[in-house]
Amino acid sequence: MASLQDFFDEKCRLPSPPAIALKILEAVQQQENSFDELARIISADPALSARILKITNSSLYGLLQPVNSLSQATALIGTDALKNIALSFAIVQDFQDVPHGSFDLNLFWRRAITAAVAAEVLGERISYKDQDIFVSALLQDIGVLILFLSDPSGYATVLDDKRVSGKSVSATEKNQFGHDHAEIGCLFLKSWNLPDSICQPIRFHHVGAPDAKYRQAAMVLGFADKISAMYHGVRSNSKSTDVHSGLAESWQLTDVQIDSLIDTVGERAREILDLFAIDPGEIKPFSQIMQEANDELGRLNFSYEQIVLELKQAKQSAEKLATELKQANDSLRELALHDGLTGLYNHRYFQEVLEVELERSGRYKHPLALLILDIDFFKKVNDNYGHLAGDHVLQEVSRVLVSLVRQCDFVARYGGEEFAVVLPETGAHGAKLLAQRLRRGIEQKQIEYNGQFISVTMSIGIAASDLGKSVMSRTALIECSDQALYRAKQNGRNRVELGTA
Repeated sequence: MASLQDFFDEKCRLPSPPAIALKILEAVQQQENSFDELARIISADPALSARILKITNSSLYGLLQPVNSLSQATALIGTDALKNIALSFAIVQDFQDVPHGSFDLNLFWRRAITAAVAAEVLGERISYKDQDIFVSALLQDIGVLILFLSDPSGYATVLDDKRVSGKSVSATEKNQFGHDHAEIGCLFLKSWNLPDSICQPIRFHHVGAPDAKYRQAAMVLGFADKISAMYHGVRSNSKSTDVHSGLAESWQLTDVQIDSLIDTVGERAREILDLFAIDPGEIKPFSQIMQEANDELGRLNFSYEQIVLELKQAKQSAEKLATELKQANDSLRELALHDGLTGLYNHRYFQEVLEVELERSGRYKHPLALLILDIDFFKKVNDNYGHLAGDHVLQEVSRVLVSLVRQCDFVARYGGEEFAVVLPETGAHGAKLLAQRLRRGIEQKQIEYNGQFISVTMSIGIAASDLGKSVMSRTALIECSDQALYRAKQNGRNRVELGTA
């Protein structure tokens, strides 16, 4: 099994950090005048400023007087809290744009924000002071999203296996990937230069931190996660039992205090979700949920034996259905995202990813490049060796391309013998260097098929967002790359041509 760092470096497809988040982190790392710089950065985004003031005035902080300015907010809640609120908004907003396919992104952030509120409320009740606890709880499951973005099909298998086996998400993740989301999330946030006070509690929120420095924060995150799951997950009753026994044992809270805490989380979470522009769904006070469940049970006229028999039958039926659904979902997932022959992402998903990366590129003024690649004289391969040999060549070319691109790049089969590579954070110069590496890699590859060796070459057209003054649309970027590919063909093939805006 690959080490955690090797797995992270080789397998994880990492989104770029939001530009404003980087600026916020840089500002607070400068000890002198950090608030002035932080206020300047936040004030440049009126929408972010307004949201920060709203959350500062919310029940989450319970201030006695209304706050009207960032300087006033800082005086009352502190620079660290202001930084973490701003980071929270920036990260949640940025991750709303990632291509998520079947992944329920709204539920993910609903659970994350509820967990963040739960961590703040629990911290208040146990007199635990940690300015980072809100953002730590918000991001404690970010590894789930990273694993899904890196391998949508593999992570969907994790969720299906969890439903069928009843194991924890962490256990099924380790079975599928060798590592779980807490480990991946910690490394990911470190790559964004977030401090250990945030990363380490996230790393150990399921298993307990060995370092006493982060032990209490990790415990708070673990309980916050369970409280959030009570509102947005299944088996709320068993989670409620775990929370009650755990909080009583850890901090000697009474049942009355714990029930009040859980209800407060539900009330405040609805308010905070609205500030993040996340649909809160059906959040009710947990006491109301349990009362409704008890009332419903009281209306049932079944005997104990009948209930046990029906539950057993329902469980058997559900397990059978879950297995059948898993098999169907596996097949549908492959059809929805991947090309059946090469295993690369398909043309439809490529279009979605390119659109998202273009929006990100335009928003943060970061470069973006696109390569369209075509196998030269591919018809001759089919004519000379047969169509099965042609299919084998396409598969081998796909493997070479994937092996030569960076982790952040996206390789798709565009159609026929054409491929596409999306290059985030890459301008024309960098794209040309990578394209030449791909061209040479294909040229040097000897593809063996039935005892024969087949050599092919590729022509590559490049389009990049920094080639023109205006922001290019998805259609314009593809057309620019396609025209460059045509010139590469016209100029002798097995070459790279740069498009002109």
